[in-house]
Amino acid sequence: MGATAKPIGLFATLLLFWLLLSGSLAIESVAIGVLIAGLVALTLSANFSYLSGYRFTPASFAATAAYVAYFLKELVKANLAMATLVLKPSLPVRPAIVRVRTHLTNPIARLLLANSITLTPGTLSVEMKGEWLYIHWVVAEATEAEAATRAIAAGFERYLEVMYG
Repeated sequence: MGATAKPIGLFATLLLFWLLLSGSLAIESVAIGVLIAGLVALTLSANFSYLSGYRFTPASFAATAAYVAYFLKELVKANLAMATLVLKPSLPVRPAIVRVRTHLTNPIARLLLANSITLTPGTLSVEMKGEWLYIHWVVAEATEAEAATRAIAAGFERYLEVMYG
């Protein structure tokens, strides 16, 4: 994305959100939206792009669709598992903080990985240091880094690697 395209794309996206959220096309509302969206786009566009490093290829688009589907599947599975856990009188939790290794180098891909882990009930990204993510896992199936990486992060990573390299 070129230097000029970033602020314009960000401006258009922010203005669209403003118009949708305000629900008004009154001149005052549109003017405020243009002003705010313009200021944000000019000041933040260089550092504010989830597409930074994204590969615009057919394989990447397919991986993005697969990533969203995988995330939603994992989200439903984790919610059901946590609901089952909470409803059991014995509350069989085995909490642990485990180390998970990521091979992702793109900062946006790493951010998406950490957020995807956090948004999946039962796991919470606590810290990221170098190639390691420290994850609080409510029902730790494994505490060894390699096994924890396979269980928690590998599914997300396979799509993020295609999307971001």
